[in-house]
Amino acid sequence: MTGGVNAVALAVFALFFLLVTVMGFLAARWRKPGDEYTLDEWGLGGRSFGTWITWFLLGGDVYTAYTFVAVPAAIYATGAAGFFAVPYTILVYPLIFTFLPRLWSVCHRHGYVTTADFVRGRFGSKGLSLAVAFTGILATMPYIALQLVGIQAVLDVLGVGGGENTNWFIKDLPLLIAFGVLAAYTYSSGLRAPAMIAFVKDTLIYLVIVVAIIYIPIKLGGFDDIFAKASEAYSQTNPATGKPRGALVSAPNAQWTYATLALGSAMAMFMYPHSITATLSSRSRDVIRRSTTVMPLYTLMLGLLALLGFMAIAAGVKVTNGQLAIPQLFEDMFPAWFAGVAFAAIGIGALVPAAIMSIAAANLFTRNIYKDFIKPDATPAQETKVSKLVSLLVKVGALAFVLTMDKTVAINFQLLGGIWILQTFPALVGGLFTRWFHRWALLAGWAVGMIYGTLAAYGVTSPTQQHFGGSAKEIPGIGEIGYIGLTAFILNVAVTVVLTFVLKAAKAPEGIDVTSSGDYTADAAQAKATAAPTLRPGTSPAPNPS
Repeated sequence: MTGGVNAVALAVFALFFLLVTVMGFLAARWRKPGDEYTLDEWGLGGRSFGTWITWFLLGGDVYTAYTFVAVPAAIYATGAAGFFAVPYTILVYPLIFTFLPRLWSVCHRHGYVTTADFVRGRFGSKGLSLAVAFTGILATMPYIALQLVGIQAVLDVLGVGGGENTNWFIKDLPLLIAFGVLAAYTYSSGLRAPAMIAFVKDTLIYLVIVVAIIYIPIKLGGFDDIFAKASEAYSQTNPATGKPRGALVSAPNAQWTYATLALGSAMAMFMYPHSITATLSSRSRDVIRRSTTVMPLYTLMLGLLALLGFMAIAAGVKVTNGQLAIPQLFEDMFPAWFAGVAFAAIGIGALVPAAIMSIAAANLFTRNIYKDFIKPDATPAQETKVSKLVSLLVKVGALAFVLTMDKTVAINFQLLGGIWILQTFPALVGGLFTRWFHRWALLAGWAVGMIYGTLAAYGVTSPTQQHFGGSAKEIPGIGEIGYIGLTAFILNVAVTVVLTFVLKAAKAPEGIDVTSSGDYTADAAQAKATAAPTLRPGTSPAPNPS
């Protein structure tokens, strides 16, 4: 690190930060609703967004500060293993094209705001709904924290806040200010704020990636030299492990890990509540289809972004925390003014998803804990007020994580969140296509997957962590190292299927399914024409025999 404050880069960064702050507050007036005191309006933007807004919003969800900081940082640290994020974003789009339109239709028809709303309506089980809501909140918390870590990485490289010996309040003051602004405009404008800011965020990201992938290799002598220097660096022994630092090409003994992590991550990506929140904010199922068909443009960007990890090695970037590698690369290689643009792209790339994530977690608490178990007669205005307050608390929890824990654990805790959220796949995606699974079997399968996944991850060590040091472990019965989340998911499904047979044979009572087959293919006009106010969560419409 160069030390000192990069005044020019800081000024450019501050200018863009001020711009998105103003946009965040003005978003409250954008498409201003007649009744803003409902979760449909505050938490889903009135369910009114078209193709491009939905595309930018989904991109803001999926391609976060984790993308900009952690993916190339993983490649900087270990090499080819960090590329798992590229194939999983290729696998995910055909998957979501099959089930997101169905989810949109049934949620639009019944006024569902969260995935747990749908699970409760489909299986008639508050317990299963609570499990889905709890998992969503739990998995989202470290994800929000990782966005704040991304902002802090930029501030560290900019030299803002003083050194390690500076008073903690002064040192963390810039992050506290950024957090305060994020909390304020999210509270004020709801989902409209990140939807509007996502335009700026994605424009900056594409600009920075295109410039970086052309400009930096020219300065470093071309990709041949970059890959040669990276290969040499990876062959050196890591003193902490006694093994080579990494590999330019994934070794045969790492292929199970790579493949299972890519597949499991693809399955988990759209189980996260913030991804569903962006989906449900669109105005029609055709919008979902069109948005998902152009989402692979982000995968192209991600592949180019990942190469920055190799460039950081070739440029001689030396950092003790790998998450600083790419911000430091930008400061070292770019003119100061464009470094500020790049830092703004990372910072705003953290603000957008952090806002959506906090809204999604708050909606889960409000609809599936507060309304279902604490105040069943809560009015829409009361729901909105609670959701706004909880969105603040969620961000405070994430901030506490960032300020009190070692920053190097943030990525591993986010990977642990992926293990957890994957366990909701059978109830959510399975429920969209079949009612065969028994609600108690789904709950038991979820519990087995959660317990196994957590315990297995707890036993993984790394040079910097005694527990939760990674997300890969030996697969029982196979002997290969694989993604813990996928192993837990297979156990989850096995328990669910076996117990469903047992419970159906024992004629155990099944919950009431309030949905019908037509709900899963209805478009906006049909949903409006047939939707009944009694179909909101917490009501008891006539059962459907399907």
